[in-house]
Amino acid sequence: MLFMRTSTRHWSLGFKLLMVGAPFLLLVFAATIATLWVSWQLDGGAAAVNEAGRMRMQSYRMSLAIGTQDTAPLPALVREFNASLETLKHGDPDRPLFVPWDEDVRQRFATVESDWAQYQARWIETSPTSFRELPVNTMHFAGDIDTFVGSIEAHIARWTAWLHLLQMSMLTLVVLAASILLYTGYLFVLEPVGQLKQAIEKIQAGDFDARVERHSSDEFGTLADGFNSLTEHLQSMYKNLEGKVAEKTAQLQDKTERLKSLYEVSALVANASTLDTLAQQFTQSLARIAHADGVALRWSDQGNQRHVMLATHGLPADMVQAEQCIYTGQCHCGSSPTDSGLRVIPIRDMAIDTPRHCARAGFETVVTVPVRLHDKLMGEVDLFFHARVTLLESERSLLETLGLHLASGMDNLRLNALEKEAAVAQERMLLARELHDSIAQSLAFLKIQVQLMRDAIKADDDAAVATIVDEIDLGVRESYGDVRELLLHFRTRTNAEDIEPALITTLQKFEHQSGIKTHLKLAGHGLPLSPDLQIQVLHIVQEALSNVRKHAHASQVWLQVQQQPHWRFEVRDDGRGFEHLPETLDQTHVGLRIMSERAERIGATLQVSSRTGQGCSVVLSLPTITSAGATPSMPLTV
Repeated sequence: MLFMRTSTRHWSLGFKLLMVGAPFLLLVFAATIATLWVSWQLDGGAAAVNEAGRMRMQSYRMSLAIGTQDTAPLPALVREFNASLETLKHGDPDRPLFVPWDEDVRQRFATVESDWAQYQARWIETSPTSFRELPVNTMHFAGDIDTFVGSIEAHIARWTAWLHLLQMSMLTLVVLAASILLYTGYLFVLEPVGQLKQAIEKIQAGDFDARVERHSSDEFGTLADGFNSLTEHLQSMYKNLEGKVAEKTAQLQDKTERLKSLYEVSALVANASTLDTLAQQFTQSLARIAHADGVALRWSDQGNQRHVMLATHGLPADMVQAEQCIYTGQCHCGSSPTDSGLRVIPIRDMAIDTPRHCARAGFETVVTVPVRLHDKLMGEVDLFFHARVTLLESERSLLETLGLHLASGMDNLRLNALEKEAAVAQERMLLARELHDSIAQSLAFLKIQVQLMRDAIKADDDAAVATIVDEIDLGVRESYGDVRELLLHFRTRTNAEDIEPALITTLQKFEHQSGIKTHLKLAGHGLPLSPDLQIQVLHIVQEALSNVRKHAHASQVWLQVQQQPHWRFEVRDDGRGFEHLPETLDQTHVGLRIMSERAERIGATLQVSSRTGQGCSVVLSLPTITSAGATPSMPLTV
């Protein structure tokens, strides 16, 4: 059995309008091209007429030169006439100039060339003895040129008539095309739009039985089908209004819950006084809002290369320990600056070579929410679920908004920390006065030397006076150098997140002042030190370097920094060293005493070890920093 299939061709509205307008467009294009071509011919012919007119004037000038026997300009006139003949014969497209050749024009031009050859042979190439026939011959020659010009003008007149005909044809074509397009526009567009408008007015009046009849298979036909489907949907909605109201009520409740969550996080951000409080409370709130089984908040360094665990909720201890610090690209967690938004990652689909601590902890899905403010990535929040989850667009928007609130809160804490710089500056002034007092022993020594010098002067002991003056000069120079060095060190600025730049600057200054080669080595990755902690550490390092410069007679200094499991700074030199350190740091060891006091103030320990001829080592060990990045005695600012 054979089945016949019939198909209906569906013409779109744009194709219909194109089929109507395309022939007129092509005709207009062809007429325009023809008009331009005729105009080009007319321009060339007009230029040819002007050039032929110049030839006529040139013939009179040559006749005048021959008749007056002034042959000096005659060669130039002959060259100009020949050039005009060549231009007319071959044309000049640059001007444009070309002769509209036909049979009559060619004969007239041949006559001009023949006359010119005879004219040259009789009046220019030979020396005539009688000029009686020169005017008649010249008039005859100019008359042939006029006849040639007349033939060109007759040809131009025909082209002009064609140009007028083309212009009238184009005008007629435009009027006809506009009329047809208006009619087709009304037939294909305005009439269907009118029917659709009438149906809409009926819908507005409450008549949901209104329908639009489909007359074509173009876009308006599709629009009519869509309109009819819409009215049917509206009827069904009115029939099931109670169900729709209940659905909308549920959606409203959901939005209310989301708004409540936003208010909760906003209040938390506004009231948090420390980064630790903000991080812990935020992870707890987010776990409750998102119904997550575990939450991890990670802090990103300035280069967005490392992500350090800042706070967690609901995660196993071994997983927290293993992921204290992860690098960008090492795991699916740890957003890079190019990651634009929230990501939902099925854990079972992770690459085999990535760490799978979350899989071993029984999680099935992780959702990463970047914490970003003003296009700067500050960290990320990772939500862990024991089941495979998918997020709605509204849920994505809520989580991203909460991440933005967290970023704002972290930035506000940073701004609050900046306000404390004034207090830090005041503390620096106190420390500067304290360090200034450290040269009191040098001043006391100078006072004793002055008294000894007075005694030597009274005893008229010139040798003792000279020795004492040298001691006084050395003491003054040393005190002056100490004051300048201390004041310079107190101007050292720190970085809010990383102490490395400040250490590099300190070593560069020391190497420049002392000429001693310095080396810096950093190991491990940990949470950054707060600015006030950095200041204290830098002053201890600077004092250790100052002691090396004054007493060690060293050629090299090493500064080794260890960040994990706790911060540790060691300043080691290859100088002469010493045998043992006194049990009590009396007034003769001012530098070591000041370093010990600073270490005690920040809860750190200071160890000094040395052996004669094997250099000296000063080790500063800080207590373990908590997840919020604070020491027991000094909170970490953002």
